[in-house]
Amino acid sequence: MIVLQVIPELEAGGAERTTLEVAEAIVAAGGRALVASQGGRLEGELAQLGGELIRLPVASKNPLTLWSNTQALVRLIRREGVQIVHARSRAPAWSAKWACDRTQARFVTTYHGTYNAKSGLKRRYNSVMARGERVIANSGFIADHVRREHMIDEARLVVIPRGVDLARFDPAIVDVDRVQALAGQWGVAGQVGQAPLLLLPGRLTGWKGQREAIRALAALGDTGTPPPHLLLVGDAQGRDAYVSELDELASSLGVADRVHRVGHCSDMPAALALCDLVLTPSVEPEAFGRTAAEAGAMGRLVIAADHGGAREVVREGETGWRVTPGDPVALASAIRTALTMDRNMHDSMVAAARDHVATHFSTVSLQASTLRVYREVLNSAS
Repeated sequence: MIVLQVIPELEAGGAERTTLEVAEAIVAAGGRALVASQGGRLEGELAQLGGELIRLPVASKNPLTLWSNTQALVRLIRREGVQIVHARSRAPAWSAKWACDRTQARFVTTYHGTYNAKSGLKRRYNSVMARGERVIANSGFIADHVRREHMIDEARLVVIPRGVDLARFDPAIVDVDRVQALAGQWGVAGQVGQAPLLLLPGRLTGWKGQREAIRALAALGDTGTPPPHLLLVGDAQGRDAYVSELDELASSLGVADRVHRVGHCSDMPAALALCDLVLTPSVEPEAFGRTAAEAGAMGRLVIAADHGGAREVVREGETGWRVTPGDPVALASAIRTALTMDRNMHDSMVAAARDHVATHFSTVSLQASTLRVYREVLNSAS
């Protein structure tokens, strides 16, 4: 099978990572995995997996660019014999849909976010993600959102949760040298084994909850000696004003020396092995909660905001904790509970978290389910 995935960029992110995982599965099944994108830091990894990058300006929302992208995709589909076009973002999805309408290619979408609409025009713009012959929702939460927003035919909707590479996110294979190197790079080598390290992975943007985590750190008070440190892992992606706001907030609350902005991390298994506790305190619902699932696979407990896809990944009191979104006091209380809990209870929760992730959220399952969708679409055409 020849599949063309369309995604704006190949930078860090759940949709981008899923694109690579599906490309890997297509190639392993003997097919060709094409990706139309503006590219980014993950394009080298795509090539290593056997995927082929076709560079197009598909991040643009300019109507003229959308139309020129449509023409480029039509030529590409015909030249390469593309059978399925799988769109993963709204603007390029319109170009992909129009190109499929002009060719024999089949159209599949993955609904990666909530895409909230405050007007009829915006809802129509979003609706392209529900126009696939199959519409993949990356969580039950997103599937419910698609049903409410688009009144979709249930036969076209399928839930395929994002996956965790259990071979990569395995605590048994992350050696001490990798963890120590990362601790040194991030300037916390002296804190390892001394102060609790709280990890918040996610690009630096307000809805990811970095403000709330800093306020929770300040609200903890005496939670052991020395007190916890907070690692903010992720790019600012040009949000300089927000970065300054975070720095000023940490300084005003007297915790600047314990808040570390460390930028993008390409070795998340080592980052998770380094920390004692993972925070995902997003103030808006996460579509899935991949960070929480990766943490569970690595044997790290998670405190997540109690909404969105995180509810499917984190089971309250069993595999982690869920707290009221946007509530630093509740977050601080949960951190205190996690850091002071009985060791036997901790180990029991860790085992439950790893089992839950392995059972429900593996990359292998995501890949197999996606290939099954492709085959169903192709078979329906014959």
